[in-house]
Parts: sequence; structure tokens; C-alpha cells
Amino acid sequence: MENFENLQPQKSRARSALTKERRKAVEIEESLETLSYYLDDWIKIPVVGWRFGLDALIGLVPNVGDMATSVLSFYILVAGVRYGVPKITLIRMAFNIWLDYVVCAIPFIGDTFDFVWKSNKQNIDLLRTRATGKDKGTTGDYLFVGLIILALIAILVASILVSLFIIGVFFKEIWDLFNF
Repeated sequence: MENFENLQPQKSRARSALTKERRKAVEIEESLETLSYYLDDWIKIPVVGWRFGLDALIGLVPNVGDMATSVLSFYILVAGVRYGVPKITLIRMAFNIWLDYVVCAIPFIGDTFDFVWKSNKQNIDLLRTRATGKDKGTTGDYLFVGLIILALIAILVASILVSLFIIGVFFKEIWDLFNF
């Protein structure tokens, strides 16, 4: 007798093709969970129980720190493609990274925001709830995320250039002030 299970058509990678229980059964790589933990929840303040991670600490270095942690967050975004996450969810994950970077670029306000906004943890939660299975990404999905990452990198570079321009104008004004 032949095995008829292999002759059945392949199931679509659409989220609706998986039951809720099956989606929960998709295991997320431990390295992704660990990365999210270290970036967002690594250190616990004993008395109040607040948690923060390297994202908040490294983010204290203006622009460079926020850019470094955003690049680390791209790894989770690309993993979303590997797990077959729908494009709309990939956009949401990219928005979380963008919002974390843009708000954290604002001095003082951004540093406080980094202790509250856990973009990597949110992205892991999205990945966990929206994944259809490992190695389900298509070439089109990778190109889509590649374009998103290029756009995010362009925003990162533009913000650094704007910061350098502002610093340059500031020091020029100071120089002109002392140079009668």
C-alpha cells in the first residue's frame, strides 16, 4: 500500500491554514529569545521589579548606541521571514524598531522611553503568535525585509548626519562667539 499522506497537496503557508494550537507549537530559536532577553529584560531593579537591558544601557550613547541596538534588532526581523510571518506583521516589527530608534534619539526623553518600550520583546511575541513554521520564507519575503532594513538604515544614517550638522553649527557659533 502506498503512503497517501505524501500525495496530498502541500498546505499553504498562510496563517489561516494553521490552527491556533499549531501556531503556538512553532518553536522559536533559543538564540532569538536570548537576544530579546539581553536587549530588553536583562537587569532587574530589586525593589521595584522594573527590568531593562542592553538596549537601554547602550542607548545612552547618543546615536551610535541606538544604531547598534537597532542593527541587533534587525536579526529578529529577518528571523520573522524565516518563520513565515506575514508581511503586515513584518511591517509592524519594523515599526517597533523604527519607533524605538526615533524616540530614543531624543536626549533624556528617549533614554526614559527605552526603559519602558520593549521593541525586541514585542517583536518576539509577534513572531511567536504569527509564525507559520521554520524555513517558510520566500525570496520575495527576504527582498521585502531587505528593503525595509535598507529604509531603516537610511533613517539611521540620516539622523546621524543631522546630528553631526547640528553639532557643527553649534561649535561654529561657539567659535564665532570667541573670535571677535
